[in-house]
Amino acid sequence: MFKLLTKGFWDVVARLILRNKIAILISIFAITIFFSLQWKNMRFTYTEANLLPDDHPVNLVYQNFLDIFGEEGNLIVLGVKDSTLFTVEHMNAWNNLSNRFKAFSAVDAVISLNDLQKLVKDETNERFVLEPFIADSISSMDQLNKLQDELFNQYPFYDNFLFNKNTKTVRTAIYMNKAIVNTAARKDFVFDDLIPLIAQFEKDTNINVRVSGMPYVRTLNAQNIVDEIGIFIAGALAVTSLIFFLFFRSVRATLISMFVVCLGVMWTFGIIGLLNYEITVLTALIPPLIIVIGIPNCIFLINKYQHEVKLHGNKVRSLQRVITKVGNATLMTNVTTASGFATFILTESTLLKEFGIVASLSILAIFILCLFIIPIIYTFLPYPKERHLEHLNKRWIGGFVNWMERMVKERRITIYISAIILLIASMIGIYQIKISGSLIEDMSKEAEFFGDIRFFEEEFNGIMPLEILIDTKRKKGATKLATLKRMDELEQLILETPELSKPISIVGLAKYAKQAYTNGNPKYYQLPTSQENLFISSYIKNSASDVDLLKSFVDSTGQYARITTFMKDVGTDKMERIEEDLQSEINKTFPADKYHVTITGKALVFQKGTKYLVKNLAISLSLAILLISLFMAYMFRSFKMIIVSLIPNLLPLLITAGLMGYLGVPIKPSTILVFSIAFGISVDDTIHFLAKYRQELQANHWKIRKSVYAALRETGVSMFYTSIVLFFGFSVFTISSFGGTVALGALVSATLLFAMLSNLLLLPSLLLSLERNIANKEVLKEPSINIIPEEDDEEPDNNLTNHNTPTK
Repeated sequence: MFKLLTKGFWDVVARLILRNKIAILISIFAITIFFSLQWKNMRFTYTEANLLPDDHPVNLVYQNFLDIFGEEGNLIVLGVKDSTLFTVEHMNAWNNLSNRFKAFSAVDAVISLNDLQKLVKDETNERFVLEPFIADSISSMDQLNKLQDELFNQYPFYDNFLFNKNTKTVRTAIYMNKAIVNTAARKDFVFDDLIPLIAQFEKDTNINVRVSGMPYVRTLNAQNIVDEIGIFIAGALAVTSLIFFLFFRSVRATLISMFVVCLGVMWTFGIIGLLNYEITVLTALIPPLIIVIGIPNCIFLINKYQHEVKLHGNKVRSLQRVITKVGNATLMTNVTTASGFATFILTESTLLKEFGIVASLSILAIFILCLFIIPIIYTFLPYPKERHLEHLNKRWIGGFVNWMERMVKERRITIYISAIILLIASMIGIYQIKISGSLIEDMSKEAEFFGDIRFFEEEFNGIMPLEILIDTKRKKGATKLATLKRMDELEQLILETPELSKPISIVGLAKYAKQAYTNGNPKYYQLPTSQENLFISSYIKNSASDVDLLKSFVDSTGQYARITTFMKDVGTDKMERIEEDLQSEINKTFPADKYHVTITGKALVFQKGTKYLVKNLAISLSLAILLISLFMAYMFRSFKMIIVSLIPNLLPLLITAGLMGYLGVPIKPSTILVFSIAFGISVDDTIHFLAKYRQELQANHWKIRKSVYAALRETGVSMFYTSIVLFFGFSVFTISSFGGTVALGALVSATLLFAMLSNLLLLPSLLLSLERNIANKEVLKEPSINIIPEEDDEEPDNNLTNHNTPTK
């Protein structure tokens, strides 16, 4: 009964499409205009991808820190390692460059050598005063030499902050306005102000300036993402159109397909804008994905049309059958592919949810566009020429199908042994997979800013902020000597950790205050004793600059203090070890009844987010398998068929995971997507094969071998065509400058290639080996949905179109 309803449904769809061509084209044009108007709502992300749910404890700790001290990732650093900087002319030019940034509203503060001030004891008024190292500008080498001696030898407070005394590397710190650091204004400042001024300085002095800091890196990285969207789309169009043309040898068919997938890309951008989503490194992949996934739809529809036209020569009947015969199968395969992406919606990660929503909606949209536009366009076009149909008789495709058939007939044991060996090798490789929680690993290694990141890691031990928040549970508790001593013990561990930079906190200020109290003697750069602290505290209270001295290190109530350090780009294992060491020292040094100490910062949040995604990977993939299994159970009504069909689709995933282990490709946000995407796409081949197999069983009176080989010959060509398109389509991502995107493209391409071979060799072999248990009328009952309807000889409805072609 359902079969008849399904057939009737697609007959109705065919009539609606072919009788309402103009109305449908106008509707598609109107929807495209509507989506185009939504493009203005698209915006590019200006923050790091937050992989954790908003209510996750790690996010709550980080948000609490931001509420107390504000945005911590607002520092841009300029660095120079060049002996020629220490000339009067160049040092003044360097200081002038730093001063010019102070005029911009996007900048809160600039700290350079020109801004450094000495903390000096004023015995008359019993207070500390600040005196500049450089009163105005440097006028002589003697003055410059004195400055070098003071900075590098007498004031350790500034060491490893604005200079490295060992390598004579100097840097300037630019603190961006916290209100705009995560907005589009950041991009304007970086590209319109920062970069041009630095370029002019380099031109005038011939000194290379290194630039880094999270606002700068994020801006340039985001721009790389934007630039690559166009490259990916162009690359996907070029590759898929070339392959399509090689298959069909028809400029007309190629242009039609390109037109359809371009509309799909426009709709995808419209969906992103309509939902007010940001374009991230993940959502940037969707437009080229739609091209790669949409082309197989075009192949199925156009191939069916040309096959029908060659068979009986009636264009109307051919177009009817394109919709009624291929529409249902294409719908099911697109639904399963969309389901693979849609499983990300069920994760708690906003980044993955948005990716899943946009991808699944876009896949369904491209299906609708293909189903409507291709048959309608062909109603207006003349009958295909003979050369357009030559690809239907390609001998080399026949040779490929014959090879597969021979393998299944004669080498079934070889196929099983190969599958088992690959499975064992893959399991070994899986245990070698590592997890990466690096913020910069996926960034372009060729980009200049990536080299600058490595420069600052070498000179100052990193740019990624790691924060330790100390809650003393009482007002003014952060300035107590007991608290300072505990903080100093923790800072000693940070100094001993090679992956962390010199910490910045009120402890350094207290040591600087003692040095100033002892008339600037650098050997007294240490915490004061209890007695000394009484005198020093009175000096600090009398200092007019007291608030300025403390505001960066302690909150306004004095209850909270922060220790800021910067870390190198380290692996997840090292990051966890560092966190464990710090937490162990915290537990030992800070009594829980008096202090509440938390570790946070962007680097830690991102690493925790990656770990969270890995845990959700199994859930997402399991959901994809369950959802697609339910589809197949509904379509075939056979539990045994579900098990048999899952084996050739899970094996390629295991092989890919094994390859990741052997090749050292870590699990990270980009590569996590591989498995659900590949499974959702590869299972389409299984559905096509099993649907055709069941149809052949009925036609051949349940003769299993004959049916398997018939299904293999029939579906092998279309599987090969679509797999080649998908393989080269996803390979486009390997041209990316982002390591994660390259890995995603290569891994999905490899997985789909394995999946094709698995579905064409392993699946038929399993059906033949398990014929007694699988291929019988009790197991293969009447399907709920007839994916591939039986052929019939219905007459075309000549009222559908006025562009009929007489039958041959």
